[in-house]
Amino acid sequence: MRMNRLLRYFFQGLLLVVPLGVTLYVVIAFVRGVDVIVYRLIEQYAGVHITVPGLGLVLAAALITLFGWLGSTFLANWLFRWTDALLNRLPLVKIIYTSLKDLLSAFVGDKKKFEHPVVIRLSETSELRRVGFITQPDLAAWHLPGQVAVYVPHSYNFSGNVYLVPKGWVTPLTISGAEAMKFVVSGGVVELPLPEQP
Repeated sequence: MRMNRLLRYFFQGLLLVVPLGVTLYVVIAFVRGVDVIVYRLIEQYAGVHITVPGLGLVLAAALITLFGWLGSTFLANWLFRWTDALLNRLPLVKIIYTSLKDLLSAFVGDKKKFEHPVVIRLSETSELRRVGFITQPDLAAWHLPGQVAVYVPHSYNFSGNVYLVPKGWVTPLTISGAEAMKFVVSGGVVELPLPEQP
């Protein structure tokens, strides 16, 4: 009996410690990684040696914000548009640049793509379903009228697949994109809210 109680406390401790520990580890590793990059750049170009924890992340965030502000000014906006057009013409660079730009704008841009969670059928006769996000509501430009593009993320990963499916196979979800993403990425183990009582 005492052993069962100890085991229960142990597993309860795991539930508290492991998510917190892993989250802290990832955050600290990210901050240290950014610090190392920024400190090397400062040392290389300014000749100053800095080792203040977290300062690299603060400087990187400030620099990105500065670029965002500059992008809203007329002259810098013209320069960014010119650079964008140039990078869109370079054969190999274009693929990398546009892919990264589209991916980032899907999360933080004006045209967010992961705000329309849906459930799709995998075939006409299958009862299997997948949770995904409509990324293209119309594929007529590809001569696929009545089809939509649905991005289906993988669990515990930052990858996924794109499915082109008939609109009739798509059922919109009444939850936010963030809730749907959390459900898929966690492998469906998140706690679901109770259904509303009529």
